[in-house]
Amino acid sequence: MDRRQFLAAGGAAAAAGLAGCRSMFQTRSARSPPLVEDRPDAVYYPTHVEGMKMVGATEAGDYGVALTYSFPHRFWLVDGEETTKVAVRGEDSLHMMSVVWDRETGTVVPNSSIKTTVSADGEVVAEKPLWSMLSQNMGVHAGDNIALDGDGTYEVDLEIGPVSARRTGAVADRFDELTTASFTLAFRQSTLEDISFERLPDKQGEKGAVEGMEMGDVPVARAPDPDSLPGTAVGTAESGGARVVAVRLSTPPAGVGREDESENESAGESESESAGESESESAGESESGYLAVSPRTPYNQYPLAFTTVSATVTREGDEVFAGRLDPTFDPDLGYHYGGVADLASGDDLTLSVDLPPQLARHEGYETAFLSFEDVSMTV
Repeated sequence: MDRRQFLAAGGAAAAAGLAGCRSMFQTRSARSPPLVEDRPDAVYYPTHVEGMKMVGATEAGDYGVALTYSFPHRFWLVDGEETTKVAVRGEDSLHMMSVVWDRETGTVVPNSSIKTTVSADGEVVAEKPLWSMLSQNMGVHAGDNIALDGDGTYEVDLEIGPVSARRTGAVADRFDELTTASFTLAFRQSTLEDISFERLPDKQGEKGAVEGMEMGDVPVARAPDPDSLPGTAVGTAESGGARVVAVRLSTPPAGVGREDESENESAGESESESAGESESESAGESESGYLAVSPRTPYNQYPLAFTTVSATVTREGDEVFAGRLDPTFDPDLGYHYGGVADLASGDDLTLSVDLPPQLARHEGYETAFLSFEDVSMTV
């Protein structure tokens, strides 16, 4: 081959390579359509909805764990009341997602401590904590965009830390140990490209939400229907784009008591240090009832985990309870915020969100659940 032939062959190969890159960039651009202008400060229909590929499901201690992936996509991190958009990087291969649930009750367990390690041939390809996230079609999960080394077989380990929220009821003494779930991911770009992708031109930007997807035997994190919650209904209200449901129980669920309030207080502070000291212990020492508050998304009823919620109860003008409600996971009450407080008929209840849900958001949720007005109810 002479020099001219060599240069021609090299130029053709380079052109083919660039064409492949352009095709990849065009595909990614098509799957990241421009955001809707003037998005409402509420839950809204996103520009598109994606499917996902199931890697597998396994057992890890008391947990069931599923691993899935979809296209790399934008999402928003939340820090206090501010959001930061995370854009897709050129090296990102997929958006990895995991769901963790209680094998006994089938209830999804919101967990802020899940770390992934991706390896190939014994070498670590990616290692990072996964963000606790909220999406309209998958609900509460942990995820992030991950860069792989192209097509191949990868070993994925998910390290699941102890649940930071107080556990009560059937899970009062569980989920306090570190455990690991392992998966084998056979990744092919062609398989990724076959995942469903649907634009929503007639709905995008309008208030509303796409329905949550069905994932076979993998549960979706939904707050219990208000009518199915134990205890007596106090009320339901709207604030910050969320639906807030409150119930009262005559006795606290197992795992809540005066003897362990101080321990739970320190656990709760780790989730939201800026909330200030809880007064619920001192306010509730002479009480036996329990107040449970369940903020959730409209439409799909996903629990809004990692929020700071406080309550004030007045009776005939006198304050009988004031303090933070502890983040609590209970299979019957769902992920909620609760405190020892004996509510009586006619009491005035005020609920305040001191810090919005510290959950990363997929498109359609990033403008909601950031600014809340106080909620008032009469028992």
